Amino acid sequence: MFYAVAPEGERGGVLRALSRDGRPAGEPEPVPDLAAAVAERERRSAPRWVWASTARIYPRLLRAGVRVARCHDLELTEALLLAFDGRPGESRSVPAALARLRGLPPPEESHEEEGEQQSLFGGAVEPLIEAVTQVYGAQAARLEGRLRLLAAAESAGGLIAAEMSHEGLPWRADVHDELLTGLLGPRPSPGLRPRLLQDLADRIAAAFGHPVNPDSPQQLVKAFAGAGFPVASTRAYVLKGVAHPAVPLVLEYKEFARLHTAHGWSWLDTWAKGGRFRPEYVVGGVVSGRWATRGGGALQIPKVLRRAVVADPGHVLIVADAAQLEPRVLAALAGDAAFAEAAAQGDLYAALAEVFSDTPGGPSARDKAKIAMLSAMYGGGTGEAVQLLTVLKQRFPAAFEYVESAARAGERGEMVRSLLGRTCPPASAEYRDLITTEAGRAAAASRGRFTRNFVVQATAAEWALAFMALLRPRLPGGAHLVFFQHDEVIVHAPEGEAEAVTRALHAAAAEAARLLFGSTSVVFPMEAATVPCYADAK
Repeated sequence: MFYAVAPEGERGGVLRALSRDGRPAGEPEPVPDLAAAVAERERRSAPRWVWASTARIYPRLLRAGVRVARCHDLELTEALLLAFDGRPGESRSVPAALARLRGLPPPEESHEEEGEQQSLFGGAVEPLIEAVTQVYGAQAARLEGRLRLLAAAESAGGLIAAEMSHEGLPWRADVHDELLTGLLGPRPSPGLRPRLLQDLADRIAAAFGHPVNPDSPQQLVKAFAGAGFPVASTRAYVLKGVAHPAVPLVLEYKEFARLHTAHGWSWLDTWAKGGRFRPEYVVGGVVSGRWATRGGGALQIPKVLRRAVVADPGHVLIVADAAQLEPRVLAALAGDAAFAEAAAQGDLYAALAEVFSDTPGGPSARDKAKIAMLSAMYGGGTGEAVQLLTVLKQRFPAAFEYVESAARAGERGEMVRSLLGRTCPPASAEYRDLITTEAGRAAAASRGRFTRNFVVQATAAEWALAFMALLRPRLPGGAHLVFFQHDEVIVHAPEGEAEAVTRALHAAAAEAARLLFGSTSVVFPMEAATVPCYADAK
C-alpha cells in the first residue's frame, strides 16, 4: 500500500491511499495527529509513504518517536528525472513539478513549511494532497527498471539522512576542547587569535621584517614579492617552491588556522550540543550522487578531532568502509573478466601488482597498480602514468574502454549515465561552440575527465545507497547508523550487539553487489573495526 502525505499545521495532516501506479485508492483523510496516524499504519502494513520532502517532513515524525520503513521522496525523484532529461537546476518542488505537468510556468519558490493547502498558480489554492497525488502518478509512470531502483535508493537515503541527523554522532565536547587547547593554546577572547596562531603571525612578520597579516593572501603575495620572491598565489604547492624563511611558518599557520576556523571553539559551540554532532545531510548534494552537508563540515572531520567521537557508556562504534570501492565498481561495470578476477581478491591493488611487476624503476608494483587505476578513472597521462596506463589498457581492455568511452562522450558534449541512470549535466551551448576551436581542447579534455569519472563515481554512490538501505533493517535493536561519508559508515551500538552489526554490514554489502550487478565475481569487502573512539579505527 502507498499513502500520500500532506502535513497540516503543527500536528495534523492529510493521508490518501494510492495504488502503486499513483492512482487514488481512496478519498483524502484528514488526521488530527499525523505522527500517530503514520505510526498506526506503519505497524499494520509498513506502507510506502509518498511525500514532498523527507528532509522537511520526516524529522517531525522522528521527534514524535515514529520511524518508517519506506518512502517515495517526490523532490529527490524529481531532481533525478530532471537531470535524466538534461534539465538539472530546474525547481524540483511539488508546485513546480505540477506546473510542468500542466504546461504552465512554475510558481515562485516558497520556503514556508508544508501545509495542507498551497497557492500554486496565480493565487489559486489547491490542496497539497492533490498535488502530491498527481506528481507521484506522473513520476511513477516514468520510473521503470533501474531508474525505479535509483528513485527507491535515493528516497531510502533521505530516510537514513534524517535518522542520522536525529540520532547524532556521539561527540565529547570536553575532549574536543582539550584537543584544541593542546594544539592552539587556551581559548582566546572573541576577535583574538589563539596563542599558537599569534606566535606564528609574529614570527612571519619577523621573517619579512615588517607586519604582515597571514590571514590575507593579498598581503602575503605582496610581502613575498617585496622580498624578491614573486608568487602567483599562497597555495601550498606554490610556496613549497619558494626558498624564503617565512614559507614553513606560513604553511604551518594556514594548517592550524584552517582547523581553528572550520572546527574550532565556535564550531564546538554551534554544532556539538547535548553530546551529539547533528549535521544536516544533503542527499545527492553532488551531481554524482555523493552527499553533501549544510554547515558543520561533517564530511571533512579532521583526523585530529576524531578523538572526540566517543561511544556512549556501554556502547561501541563499528566503523566500516568499502575497500577500494570505485575500482571494484569499474570491474563490475565493464564486465572485464580478467579485471573482475583481480577484483575478487581482498586487496585489489595487490592482486593487480603482478601486471606491473615488469615495469622498471619507480614505486612498488602495488603502488603502480594504484597509480594506473586512479589515472584511468580520474584522467591523467603524464610521466610514469602514461606507461602504466598503456600496460593497463593491454591487460584489461574492456575496463579501459569503459571509461575511455565515457570520456569521449563527454568531450563531444554528450551526457553520460550511471548504472541506474543518474545523469551528468549536459554541456552548455557555449561549450559546444568552444570545442570547435583550437582553444577548446583544454575544455574538452576537462569535461572528458569529468564524465570518465562520473560513470564510476555515480555508480559507486548508488552501491553505497543500496548498501545502507539494506543495512538499515538488518541492524539489531539499539544500533543506529550515525555517520556516512562516501564509502564509510559508523554504527553506534550496545557492546553486546557489535558482532551482529558486523555480520549485518557484510551481508548488506554482498546483497548490494547482487542487486546492482547480478552474479558478478567482484567482491565488495567491508573492513569493519569495533572501537570505543573513532580515532582508534584507523
